[in-house]
Amino acid sequence: MPESILFHRTGLAGLEAMSADTARSFPRHTHDQYGIGVIDRGAQSSASDARQVEAGPGDLIFVNPGEVHDGRARDGKPRAWRMLYLDPALLQQAREDVLESRGGAPAFLAPVASDAPMRALFDALHTRLTRSGGTLDAMAGELAVLRLAAGLEHRLLRGALPPRHDGRIARARERIDDAPAAALSLAGLAEDAGMSRFQLHRAFLRELGLSPHAYILQQRLALARRLIRAGTPLAETALAAGFCDQSHLSRCFARAYGVPPGRYARPRPAR
Repeated sequence: MPESILFHRTGLAGLEAMSADTARSFPRHTHDQYGIGVIDRGAQSSASDARQVEAGPGDLIFVNPGEVHDGRARDGKPRAWRMLYLDPALLQQAREDVLESRGGAPAFLAPVASDAPMRALFDALHTRLTRSGGTLDAMAGELAVLRLAAGLEHRLLRGALPPRHDGRIARARERIDDAPAAALSLAGLAEDAGMSRFQLHRAFLRELGLSPHAYILQQRLALARRLIRAGTPLAETALAAGFCDQSHLSRCFARAYGVPPGRYARPRPAR
């Protein structure tokens, strides 16, 4: 059975939908968005922030921004799942509307949950977005996002994203996050963190499961993804995101997301 990985344009700023049916394994990576999804068929195993997670048919799956995770089909058999990716500002604004007050950046309680009412809200929004072909009425889209945020707030969110344990690593991450395309060095990051290069490398692996170099790559890919969504040509995107050329971007992008950047820019199934 051929695999299918499809990114959908939704017509709503800060919201992206994805559908997949594949036995492909995804290496450890991060997103700069909140991810909300559901397993439709088959089962998936993943390491979510160094914790093993299992999800099967009907289970909801969640990823917080910056959370390191991977994804593997259980027993090598294809699994089908759908995702919504929400920019942090979009979810936080919707949450503040629901709460009628300001709050911190929310976080999902757990990476997997079984919740029929929440599944119904997810299905309604995902179906509406993907069937609209990117032409969803803005007001209808806003209302659907608010309903989803309300359901999440009462059932599956906690108050704030958890802080990282080591403040020195947080400083290094902030420098990377602020300018992922910059010419960063292990020595420079270590100096900022007040650690030796080897200490920094070990601390990244211990806390994130990624080396500093791998984390930089993830942030460059996230930047490339945002630039592509904004309509930036691929050659310009590659250089602006810190890749040496477009072919380098294409190899890394396809390995991380299952589709090359050209197909991501013009959504259609990967076969």
